[in-house]
Amino acid sequence: MTTVFIISAPSGSGKSTLVKRLLAEVDGLSFSVSCTTRAPRGQEKPGQAYDFIDRLEFERRIFAGEFLEHAEVFGNYYGTHRSALEEAKASGKDLVLDIDVQGAAQLKERIPDAVTIFVLAPSRAILEQRLRARSQDADEVIRRRLAKAAGEIRNYSLYDYVLVNEDLEPAVESLKAIVRAERVRRIRVEEKIRPILATFGQERGV
Repeated sequence: MTTVFIISAPSGSGKSTLVKRLLAEVDGLSFSVSCTTRAPRGQEKPGQAYDFIDRLEFERRIFAGEFLEHAEVFGNYYGTHRSALEEAKASGKDLVLDIDVQGAAQLKERIPDAVTIFVLAPSRAILEQRLRARSQDADEVIRRRLAKAAGEIRNYSLYDYVLVNEDLEPAVESLKAIVRAERVRRIRVEEKIRPILATFGQERGV
């Protein structure tokens, strides 16, 4: 049984770093590489964080129903291709998705038992500091990201878990603990309790 972990956060909250550490330190996880129409930033390479495609191709895939979810953010499309979930199931792994609030809401409707995790910076000032430290965006873009963050944060109550990324190491450990706890909670029914119940059923039949 594949568990889907949806991780969302305002831009600059450190979500990508947390996800990278999670994938490196917890076995049995598959990362969903999102499709986007935006250009690569910095050292980003196709097929790692994103598959970079043009707008026409993205819209063709929308029309063909190839996405589990998609959204338009700051003039660019982002989406999760259905193949990500299919490949995770085929390999017996759990799936980790790094998607925004819009996409998370869509995906939760399609996969109600998905586990949702919202990552927050400890304050607006620290979020702005992290955005500026990346040196990737102009002042106007940073202002837009901060304004968008204010709206996204209001949705925190829709998530199963809220993780404040104040210090990296404790935040990584908390994220790993969430994944492990959810695995125990789900496996206990599917793989542990049912066989035990079956043995009691046999005993009652004696």
